[in-house]
Amino acid sequence: MQPGMPTSPTQAPRRQPSLSCATLEPTFEVEATDENGQRLVTRIAGEHPLTLYVDRREVVTLMTLGRAPEALAIGYLRNQRLVRSIEEIASVQVDWEVNAVAITTRSGIDDIERRMSHRTVTTGCGQGTVFGDLMAEIDTIRLRDDVRLHQSGLAALLEAVRQHETVYKSAGAVHGCALATHERDHCSLLAFVEDVGRHNAVDAIAGQMWLNDWDGSDKIFYTTGRLTSEMVIKAAQMQIPFLVSRSGLTQMGYETAARVGMTMIGRAINRHFLLFTGSHRFVPSPVVAP
Repeated sequence: MQPGMPTSPTQAPRRQPSLSCATLEPTFEVEATDENGQRLVTRIAGEHPLTLYVDRREVVTLMTLGRAPEALAIGYLRNQRLVRSIEEIASVQVDWEVNAVAITTRSGIDDIERRMSHRTVTTGCGQGTVFGDLMAEIDTIRLRDDVRLHQSGLAALLEAVRQHETVYKSAGAVHGCALATHERDHCSLLAFVEDVGRHNAVDAIAGQMWLNDWDGSDKIFYTTGRLTSEMVIKAAQMQIPFLVSRSGLTQMGYETAARVGMTMIGRAINRHFLLFTGSHRFVPSPVVAP
């Protein structure tokens, strides 16, 4: 059965983790002086340290907006391949009084010391460390080839993102990521997450996908951040065939997308875009003669 399909009457329900609900306000009011010497009240983005503990072992400290800390923690473990399914996680409890999240697994994480000792420092902002040799496993990932993205659907995605109310519009200083469904000329946002680090926003959506049992194999992933190799790997791990950014990309990001056969689109603003890889899934709109 494909992930995200309805559960049959004979299939046992998934075991979901126990979750806290510890969302923080994303912005704060402060005073500033403008170019004319006038004092004014403006909003700035929040930033909070959140240390992840897995079975009482400290794993990492992330700087986060704090809008979806439980999903962020789950998605971080997913994208670092420290856990393989949502059912391995028993509970996720965030406590902002100590800036920590305690994650309890049902059976522990095998060989966690070795898996955490192999780290690659990347270009991520917020956090950019990959545990394990994910690049060596990239050739095992297979993305669907029977799905298509129409140019009109891409335009609908960019318009939906443009109209979405965001922290960036009021305070700036954040990155945003969206997960979307699409048809020929229609697009719907399933999730939109902003955070001070672009990888945090990606991981939070990965966590939401697990919690909601969303299948990524026919979805579009949109990000405001640049498309690096790590961003491509994370999207590929979520089985997402379409990766779109309003920003540019790196050489290794390009090579990794080509390697997994991902449809990657950059510099996507308004109706402008550049299609870099995976053109077999993209359906351009007919050119109208002047």
